[in-house]
Amino acid sequence: MLRRMSEQYSFDEAAMPLFAAQADALPSYIKDHRQRLRARFRKGGPDAVADYELLELVLFRAIPRRDVKPLARSLLTAFRDFNGVISAPVERLGEIDGVGDAVITELKVVEAAAHRLAQTRIIDRPALSGWQAVVEYCRTAMAHGPTEQFRILFLDRKNVLIADEPQAKGTVDHVPVYPREVVKRALELNASALILVHNHPSGDPTPSEADIAVTRQIEQAAETLSITLHDHLIIGATGEFSFRSAGYL
Repeated sequence: MLRRMSEQYSFDEAAMPLFAAQADALPSYIKDHRQRLRARFRKGGPDAVADYELLELVLFRAIPRRDVKPLARSLLTAFRDFNGVISAPVERLGEIDGVGDAVITELKVVEAAAHRLAQTRIIDRPALSGWQAVVEYCRTAMAHGPTEQFRILFLDRKNVLIADEPQAKGTVDHVPVYPREVVKRALELNASALILVHNHPSGDPTPSEADIAVTRQIEQAAETLSITLHDHLIIGATGEFSFRSAGYL
């Protein structure tokens, strides 16, 4: 019975000691390509490699004995760019021929590392003076989500970020948000200010009428308790929209 390529590419962790021997068994053209690509990356950094090459570097560990370039290109075709690939849902990744548990694990490790790094740049730091870091963190965490997610950044009196919490998940074009729950949580955390963030899976960050309405409701609810709403960011794959910059707040 024929096996799917994903089954061929999966591996058992018990086989890890064999990887060195497997690398030696690589065809010379694959081995040389990997060495050149790694050397170019070490010398020039991420700007020296294209998205598919950066993805190849990640896939080298998961698939030690095969040419991974075709798989890298297939993943980019399916998910548009490098960020889209590492952020893709596990179920969607598993639909791509050649993607097994090993590949999914490597991609999700990279995604987790990116999120951790972005978060360390904003947690316990003044959010407004480091606004670009806040935007980059939100983009890393949410730009490629398959469904809408609503999260809140809670700030203290000095506008230092004290918590970042997802509040709700929805469908591809809607997420339920309850202003009363938002301000209730702010009081529990003794927060003095808020930044609202949600994503648009469509990629277009333009706010809907519902987005505008719920923002006004939260602003009014927060204002009655002397809590400041600094901004509402909508994150899309093509960019982000700031309610503050657009004059809505």
